[in-house]
Amino acid sequence: MLSSPTAPTSVVADACRYVASDLATDVVVHVREVKFYLHKFPLISKSSRLQRLVLKATEETTDEVRIDDLPGGAKSFEICAKFCYGMVVTLSPHNVVAARCAAEYLEMTEEMEKGNLIFKIEVFMNSSILRSWKDSIIVLQRTKALSPWSEELKVVGRCIDAIASKTSVDPANVTWSYSHNNSKKGGACAEIVESAGKPSIAPKDWWVEDLCELDVDLYRRVMVAIKSKGRMSPELIGEALKAYAVRWLPDSYDALVAEGHMRRNQCLVETLIWLLPSDKSSGCSCRFLLKLLKVAILVGGGEHVKEELIRRISFQLHKATVKDLLLPATSPPNDGTYDVRLVHDLVQRFVARTALSHNGGFIEKSDEKMIELNFEQESTLAVGELVDGYLSEVASDQAPSLPMFVELATAVPEAARPVHDTLYYAVDAYLKVCSKIKRQTL
Repeated sequence: MLSSPTAPTSVVADACRYVASDLATDVVVHVREVKFYLHKFPLISKSSRLQRLVLKATEETTDEVRIDDLPGGAKSFEICAKFCYGMVVTLSPHNVVAARCAAEYLEMTEEMEKGNLIFKIEVFMNSSILRSWKDSIIVLQRTKALSPWSEELKVVGRCIDAIASKTSVDPANVTWSYSHNNSKKGGACAEIVESAGKPSIAPKDWWVEDLCELDVDLYRRVMVAIKSKGRMSPELIGEALKAYAVRWLPDSYDALVAEGHMRRNQCLVETLIWLLPSDKSSGCSCRFLLKLLKVAILVGGGEHVKEELIRRISFQLHKATVKDLLLPATSPPNDGTYDVRLVHDLVQRFVARTALSHNGGFIEKSDEKMIELNFEQESTLAVGELVDGYLSEVASDQAPSLPMFVELATAVPEAARPVHDTLYYAVDAYLKVCSKIKRQTL
């Protein structure tokens, strides 16, 4: 795989690399399990570390040098060695991180020679990689295997900043193609270009799916950078988080709590909660927040993240459905399948917030205030209907304790029930289940 101006061909044999040259090699560089048979002069002229290692080997009367901790291993060393021999080195998003870390390790700096490998790679990164949307993502994905070198060299940070900056560009400057990784899934791939002529039409969320390919730690850092720029709406942030949850959170209970995956899922859901938009009343749907709450309960999420979700849900509880509220019970004092006490807490918080808004916000009877009042009334009615429907559902499951049933039924104000038909149905269902349970225990 190696060649030089005096040796334009190369020979590969098992775990050995030979330079095809008329000159006999005078040094063997061991990079983990691979041996490179090379010449000292090309190496020591461009690498300060190799210069020291070769000098030490000479003093010890040996022609062998061992490097076991080179970032990227034998493949990255081969790139560096080719450069030392004056060969053309082909860099791509797939190998540039390893090459950059290896060049740093080998100290291929400007002090050794002007236009050395570190300089060349930096030029390539800045002029090509960081200007490309898809290349920045590919490089960022490859930094994880090369940590902490990629962190210390700020490759990770620069990729994150480049990606975050590109998410806020005018969609008119985004072109779509069916290439790159997403082509395997039939999805569109985006790239940013200078608009010339008629621009391609791209939605505002063009970047969302591409970021779903990142692992959770890198995704968190990219989303933090996007949010810190202050140019992205809460709705788009919420849409991005939902897409990531759909991509990585399992649908089935067994997969969610499977041994070996539960900790990962816990970390994932806690990260998504931490990334939620700061505006608690917008950005994410009530259904999505309740789904996150269900997952957090099942995977044993921390109390602080569950409390954050409960607060957010209470702001838009009127948008929930009965199915959304069927939150799993995991421990006493719940005596059924569903956590009735948690739903009671949600209802109480919604009612308290509505009452506070009503008492403090409707002194002036302007049109704006009346519209707000009507909205609050509609929300309260919706929650009243929601509670009664929920009571009917949980009653037919396994009747909760009578005090808990009554507490939840009376948690909404009287104005929330202009009619009581649904509540009567819930009470009837509850009494039937209680009667059945009583007969079974006799």
